[in-house]
Amino acid sequence: MSNDKFLDLCKQIVVDYFNTHADKTDKKQISKEDVFVVWSCKTLQNNKALVSTTVSDGMYYEITHNGDKNETYVDAYKKWENFVVKGSEE
Repeated sequence: MSNDKFLDLCKQIVVDYFNTHADKTDKKQISKEDVFVVWSCKTLQNNKALVSTTVSDGMYYEITHNGDKNETYVDAYKKWENFVVKGSEE
């Protein structure tokens, strides 16, 4: 799968996931224009991307395409917190 085709697939997967799982009382639906790619990589026949949306819900998505099996795997994550751990070197 080409990188452009994979990234377009990623955006569609996130749109479908969000629109299916969003709280119906929020009356919020997104389109591909609301999805952006944070990072992506293609190695041989495999692709991976980290994707998020313009919705401030703390969600991000890790999408991996296995070119050997023609399967795409999706992990949906929620950012719970962000904190600093100071160096522990002695």
